[in-house]
Amino acid sequence: MAKDRFHNVVRNALEKDGWKIMADPYEINVDDVDFEVDLAAEELLAAEQEGRKIAVEIKSFISPSNVSEFHTALGQFLNYRDALDKIEPERELYLAVRVSIYESFFQRKFIASAVAKYQLRLIIYDVQEEVICQWL
Repeated sequence: MAKDRFHNVVRNALEKDGWKIMADPYEINVDDVDFEVDLAAEELLAAEQEGRKIAVEIKSFISPSNVSEFHTALGQFLNYRDALDKIEPERELYLAVRVSIYESFFQRKFIASAVAKYQLRLIIYDVQEEVICQWL
């Protein structure tokens, strides 16, 4: 499967933010269906503490239709979240989107209500700085 255009940007941003990448890609199999989430990471904490575990699906939103890309991203997110609930429920799933897409497309009323309704967790990242701007 081809990596998203900003895959390495998000990977670098997560590492700068104190996350250790555990899988790239994160391959899971549930009920004879194979899934490939972009990244799996664990938060680096003191040895005596259990760090948070996340999986991250990265989306560029570079096609002519942001709506079409959102449909794909939402479908993937829901499937991946259901799969993770079955095999690794402690791992939280996030959708990573560029700050410019979040500030424009994701602020549209319909998109914002879909994000809330389906409880999408978002990582907002800056492409130039390769940093995480926001966790939602």
